[in-house]
Amino acid sequence: MAGRSSRTAPKVAVLMGGRSAEREVSLVSGRECAAALREAGYEVVGVDAGPDLVARLAEIRPDVCFNALHGRWGEDGCVQGLLEWLGLAYTHSGVLASALAMDKTRAKAAFAAAGLPVVESLIAPKSEVMARHVMDTPYVVKPNAEGSSVGVYIVSANANTPPKLGAEMPDEVMVEAYVPGRELTCTVLGDRALCVTEIVTTGWYDYHAKYAPGGSRHVCPAEIPDQIAAACRDYALRAHRALGCRGLSRSDFRWDEARGMAGLFILETNTQPGMTPTSLAPEQAAAEGMSFADLCRWIVEDASCGR
Repeated sequence: MAGRSSRTAPKVAVLMGGRSAEREVSLVSGRECAAALREAGYEVVGVDAGPDLVARLAEIRPDVCFNALHGRWGEDGCVQGLLEWLGLAYTHSGVLASALAMDKTRAKAAFAAAGLPVVESLIAPKSEVMARHVMDTPYVVKPNAEGSSVGVYIVSANANTPPKLGAEMPDEVMVEAYVPGRELTCTVLGDRALCVTEIVTTGWYDYHAKYAPGGSRHVCPAEIPDQIAAACRDYALRAHRALGCRGLSRSDFRWDEARGMAGLFILETNTQPGMTPTSLAPEQAAAEGMSFADLCRWIVEDASCGR
C-alpha cells in the first residue's frame, strides 16, 4: 500500500464528519469504526474532514485512510480523487465507482446494461415537479445525488396536487415510480454477497427510521422465499461489479411479493454503507460470523489506491 511504513502497528486515519447532510451519521460511523480498529490492534487517528484535510494527512502520515464519510464530497468520488492524488491507500470504492453509485440516474443505466431490473424514473426541474404531476401517481421524489433517505417525498395514488418540496431539494430532482411491497437489502464484501435483510418500519424507511434507535426493525436473514433471497444476492453482486465497486457495498431492493420474481427491483447501491449500531452491513456480517472488529479489519486490509 502507498504510504506503508515500518511501524509495527499500521496507522489508520479514520475520515469522518465532513460537510454533507449526513455529517452527524458519519461522525457516529467514524467513532464506531475507530474504536473497532483500535480493538483490532491498529494505531488509529480520527480526522474530521474539513478544508485542512491535506495538511492533517501530511501531519499524520497514515498507512491507510478508512473512509467513514457519507454523502456528498465523501462518497461521490471527490475525497477519493484527493486521496489518489496524495498516493494514499483508502478503503471502499474508487473515484469512478463512487461517482457512478452516487448519481442515481447513471447507476440505474449501469444496472440496466447489466440486465438488472430497475424502476422507471426521470429527472425533472424542481419547479416543474411542484407545478404538476410529471408522472402517474404513486411516485417518489428524491435528490439524484444524496443518500440515507435525505429529502425523500412520497406522492400517494390519490394525491390531488403535486408535492411541495423543501428548500433542501436541488434544482433538479429524480421522480421514480413507487414500488409497493417489502424493503430488502444485501451487502457485498469483495466477491461475496452476504445474507439478505428485510427492513420493517411503520412508514417510509426515511432518515429517522434508518438511524434512530427503534426507528426500524431488521429481520436478518429475511424471511423470504429462497428464490428471492438468491436473486437479491445475485443482483447485489452484479451491481457491485457493474459499477466497479471494491471492498464493501450494499444494494437496496423493493419486492412486491404479489408479483413474485417480477416484483423485485434494485433501487440503488451504497458504496459506503453506514457503520453505526443500527446499521445493516455490520448486522449482516455478524449473522455470518464476522464481528464488527473483524469487518473493520477486513475493510482496511482490502484498502488500495489507483484502482
